[in-house]
Amino acid sequence: MVRREKELHLLYQLCCLYGVEPAYRDGEGNLQTAEPETLLAVLQALGAPVANMADVLRAVRERRQERWRKFCEPVTVVWSGSSPCLELRLPAAKIASRLECKLHLEGGGLWRYSIVPSSLPLTRAAVVEGAVYEARLLRLPIKLPWGYHRLSLSFAGDDKEVMLISAPFQAWNLPKGREKIWGCFVPLYALHSQRSLGSGDFGDLEAFSNWVERLGGSFVASLPFLAAFLDEPMEPSPYQPVSRLFWNEFYLDVSQLEEVQKSREARDFLNSKEFQDEAAFLRKTSFVDYRRVMALKRKVFAICAREFYNSNVKGQAELATWVAGKREVLDYARFRAAVEKRRAGWTAWPARMRDGFLKEGDYDREVAAYHLYVQWQAHRQLQSLAKGNLYLDLPLGVHREGYDVWRYRRNFCLAASSGAPPDAFFREGQDWGFPPLHPEGIREDGYRYYIACLRHHLRHAGILRLDHVMGLHHLFWIPKGLTAAEGVYVRYHAEEFYAILALESRRHKALLVGEDLGTVPGYVRRAMERYKVNRMYILATEYTGKPSRALAPVRAGCLAGLNTHDMPPFASFWRNKLRQGGRLKAALPLFLYHQGFLSVATTEAGSLLRGCLAYLAASRAKLLLVNLEDLWLEREPQNVPGTGNRYPNWRRKTRYSLEEFSGMSQIVSLLKEVNRLRDGD
Repeated sequence: MVRREKELHLLYQLCCLYGVEPAYRDGEGNLQTAEPETLLAVLQALGAPVANMADVLRAVRERRQERWRKFCEPVTVVWSGSSPCLELRLPAAKIASRLECKLHLEGGGLWRYSIVPSSLPLTRAAVVEGAVYEARLLRLPIKLPWGYHRLSLSFAGDDKEVMLISAPFQAWNLPKGREKIWGCFVPLYALHSQRSLGSGDFGDLEAFSNWVERLGGSFVASLPFLAAFLDEPMEPSPYQPVSRLFWNEFYLDVSQLEEVQKSREARDFLNSKEFQDEAAFLRKTSFVDYRRVMALKRKVFAICAREFYNSNVKGQAELATWVAGKREVLDYARFRAAVEKRRAGWTAWPARMRDGFLKEGDYDREVAAYHLYVQWQAHRQLQSLAKGNLYLDLPLGVHREGYDVWRYRRNFCLAASSGAPPDAFFREGQDWGFPPLHPEGIREDGYRYYIACLRHHLRHAGILRLDHVMGLHHLFWIPKGLTAAEGVYVRYHAEEFYAILALESRRHKALLVGEDLGTVPGYVRRAMERYKVNRMYILATEYTGKPSRALAPVRAGCLAGLNTHDMPPFASFWRNKLRQGGRLKAALPLFLYHQGFLSVATTEAGSLLRGCLAYLAASRAKLLLVNLEDLWLEREPQNVPGTGNRYPNWRRKTRYSLEEFSGMSQIVSLLKEVNRLRDGD
């Protein structure tokens, strides 16, 4: 027993050194402790040299020694107004040698500094393989502008580069006079019009945005429309994108392509019976057929791409300029072409290709040129939308077979997947399938990938939703071969994430919203408030059922809404309360009546919808997000988590077309009332 306790104590020490949490509290407050086998599997996934318990003692010793020999951490945050401060870990025998510092500023310029470390404050010491190491505190006498700066350190023949993130302490906020705004949400695939081809497109998004703006709204929101596999492999989920760095050509508006007007071949195809019959069929369906819509659009895009490369000299020059500022798009285009040629994900490729090296013959050049063309067109069509009018969604992960994992391998941990522990809704937990970011891999890479993902979205977004914001602090990992019930949490360097978010938010003048629903530790929400990442108030999760206070008070400075895409629409939510009867049925009407948002305490769904929207609109919430489908009391959800293929997730079109709902007086009047209450009239 004593031996076992000692082994576990050592194992927990190793977990602490790697940022693995051996236990967590579930949604009911119960402590759940991981089995040693699970902890060993997660540690292995993180790179710890452990195969069994016998390896733990050596692994603890090696990890501690590794930390002391590391010289310094790869990333340091410098909050606005403070001086850079780093802890250096140096051999005591060389402490009298000079330390040379070169600071390369992001905006250009070089600053030099030289010092003898023995003159620096001593914070701690340790013996590593017989040698004494000392930790000294280096504070550089300089104030840094906001940005990402490179600090090169040279000491006794050892060189190290540190990324200094100089950031404002808080993210961007709305200017005075715009403290309470509202917008409307609809998944872009579900939005459809008389002119779109079986699914919404960027043209529909623009028309929808203009309609909302005319009613007084400030933004429109949708689910991610990032690049996806829509052939082989096939994965239409907006939360399993091929990349978080590129858009999905599925949403391109064919009518906006210049080559459609220039190419006789394109016009002939669009006017052909083949195209017209297929387009008519796809428009009539109640569900989006991604494979058929993409196949039809692909024929048009391929014709346009050929026309572009053959005759559009001016366009090619503009494309070359764009590519010069986004060189990675060439790499992405070749990757997609290689996937199409082999009709398989990258993990099934030959070793050289798996390792990121593509050459002529690995892909079709015309297909690569096609992917380059559609990415440029997606950029142009999104750019034409007013930047501040878009509320975009940054998903937590990416497809395991996608471009990002292939190209940024060191940023991901392929021996595990992300998920969620068991709770009241998912008794066996959730395995989301995509690999988690590696806590140290992203730091060693200077957060290059994460910053690129943010910038890709913030170029076009006035508001950015951060999916599963708790993942900035810790994420639930499921080692390969284990179930979701056997997963554990792994910690990240949250301060570094928040510094990047605050900096990019300020630079792009964009609001940040963190999805903090469910079982979220208090320290996460306190951090969000500290750094001004807006929290969420979702009415369905704030319902208490108490007649005196059926809804919890709406917090100031949050995003409020009736539900999310993963929840039943309002009409279904209320129907469920009616079925439960008694106190739950009576609570909401009475509460809204006493608050002055209902003239009579009715249980009629339409009246309650209007009362709930009024309650949220008149609240202190900074942002109000109205789910379009709630306005006509839709009962079918867009996504039912955990159902897989048993429910048509991410496929259901809106009941009414854009032309239909935009002319419905009851919908227009509801949104005008929302706008009046937001204005405070």
